[in-house]
Amino acid sequence: MTKPVVGVIGNARVLDERFNVQMTGMNNFHALHDVAGALPLMFAADTRATDIGALLETVDGILLTGARANVHPECFDTEPSESYEPYDRERDDIALPLIRECVDQGIPLLGICRGFQEMNVAFGGTLHPEIRDVPGRMNHRMPRLENGEVHPDMEVVFADRHDVDLTPGGVFESLYGCGKIRVNSLHGQAILECGERVVVEGVAEDETIEAIQIAQAPGFALGVQWHAEYRSTEKPANHVVIKAFGEALAAYRHKRAGQR
Repeated sequence: MTKPVVGVIGNARVLDERFNVQMTGMNNFHALHDVAGALPLMFAADTRATDIGALLETVDGILLTGARANVHPECFDTEPSESYEPYDRERDDIALPLIRECVDQGIPLLGICRGFQEMNVAFGGTLHPEIRDVPGRMNHRMPRLENGEVHPDMEVVFADRHDVDLTPGGVFESLYGCGKIRVNSLHGQAILECGERVVVEGVAEDETIEAIQIAQAPGFALGVQWHAEYRSTEKPANHVVIKAFGEALAAYRHKRAGQR
């Protein structure tokens, strides 16, 4: 049997201050290939280039990756602010209906960081525009140098920074076989109010929601706030969820083949 195909959402960027491009990190591709046993194919987060129906007829699952841009506050009825830019409205316009279609059709779906936040918004949830501004919460942003620049050592940037307590009896506790894991943290937005079908599966020590599932989803529909794609062959917290996604992809591809 050939490998399952995973659609990996792109992100809008401007290259060399003049070229509009779609891009995503190679860690996503390597995690899907090395751990999930899948063939990753990036698709454009652009309504002019991507037809959701045609996309879902082609792939066996969807990975919603992290991104530099935040989900636009208007997507959850909040006033936008320049201090929380950049935004990516085209990705919002693709990702939110795509999430609902995946869940409705039972197509495996994994949301990472921004993708995790998109899953909540897709079902009517809201987001904190900047979690570090909330009293009692830690700074979940990536580490920076004193001059404000991102730390040059990726081992420092993606280092495990806090624990996540998994919901007793939940999907994630079952996957990991334990009640606590330790994860990296590189995000500004975070879940404020859960969407209608969003079930909390894990929380950080400061009560920030870190893992979710979509209730009554006929297929795999999980989201994690941490970057599970990083060193996914080595880091248990990352490996387990990517591996489980891969198993769901293979099962879905096998099911589709039997229906043809």
